[in-house]
Amino acid sequence: MDEDLTASEAAAALGISVATLYTYVSRGLLSAIGSDASRSKRYPREAVLRLAARKADGKRGGHLAQASMHWGLPVLETCISRIGDGRLYYRGHDAVALAREASLERTACLLWDRAQHDYFGGACAVLPAALFESLYAGTREIGPLARAMALLPLLGHALPAQTEDEDAMFARGAVLMHALAATLLAAEPSALPLHRQVGAAWGARPAECELIRAALVLLAEHELNSSTFTVRCVASTGADLAAVLSAGLAALSGPRHGGSIQSVKAMLDAAMAAPDPAGIVARHFPAGGATPNGYMHPLYPEGCPRARYLLDALSSMDFVVPEAAPIIAVCIEEGRRRGMTPNLDLALSAMQLAFGWPAPAAVILFALARSAGWIAHAAEQAAGESAIRPRARYVGRF
Repeated sequence: MDEDLTASEAAAALGISVATLYTYVSRGLLSAIGSDASRSKRYPREAVLRLAARKADGKRGGHLAQASMHWGLPVLETCISRIGDGRLYYRGHDAVALAREASLERTACLLWDRAQHDYFGGACAVLPAALFESLYAGTREIGPLARAMALLPLLGHALPAQTEDEDAMFARGAVLMHALAATLLAAEPSALPLHRQVGAAWGARPAECELIRAALVLLAEHELNSSTFTVRCVASTGADLAAVLSAGLAALSGPRHGGSIQSVKAMLDAAMAAPDPAGIVARHFPAGGATPNGYMHPLYPEGCPRARYLLDALSSMDFVVPEAAPIIAVCIEEGRRRGMTPNLDLALSAMQLAFGWPAPAAVILFALARSAGWIAHAAEQAAGESAIRPRARYVGRF
């Protein structure tokens, strides 16, 4: 199939006249393929569609550009993930389909565009347990994100110096993901698959470990959220990968990002302790129809497929905390009654409640999983060889 467009087809896709199309070519905005005779020239489909997308962004510019960090204009191009038609894709693969059987390690290699490679085989061999024990001194009492945020750069310095070779970067990334698992769990580094490391730390049964595996896959990447954009900014400066991951953890630690899960878990805990759980859940919904934490997602108006998969899987399992089942059912039903679907915050909090996992379990899963996507974005940004430096619109005094 010919992937090139005629002049009239390209002009139609761009919403311009053929004469304007030729002006775009003369200005270097678009390249033409073919002879000097204008009518025989053709235009690469991908280039035309990319220019059309940029034109659409421009039409939404001006003061609307200030919304670009919260569900507004796209600010970067990526080949890593796509959200469309209510689904999430990792390099063209449906994330929910991957969650049925893939590991986080396999998903990471896919996100890194190295699906045929295995960077994790000996990833923990260069992480001596004695080093971790010394680093944990004085940090076991602080939260897992803060501990990992502080220790990852130190661990990065203990590894061989980072090079510009991409395969070496991914090998380093695999080592750092093992290091991140250890620091988040305050455990010795392990050669076990990452989901089994988490399960072992929490005393999870095999069925729970399978749900942990699926959750890690579904959390591995989600386009340009706050922490991923932070990662790309830091990676664009040429910073060491350990520092890049630490920056992602810093962004994730905020109450409007990873911290939002805590308010959902607090609601579930209150409902568990109350004689009227349904009343507690109902009061979680603000007056006036505002959306509470744990429900809806701007990119999935019909419902988050990741949350749906995890909650469906959870509903088929025996809970360690059986009293959690009716609480979770009430949360889902109350949202349905108000036309609101659960998002990942509710799904992760429900899993934590159902199995009695430790308090920071949800954010540990999020941080460990998302490190795979952060590394993918760091590599993609490094390949561009340019620093991210947006301009500000000055609105102060003159």
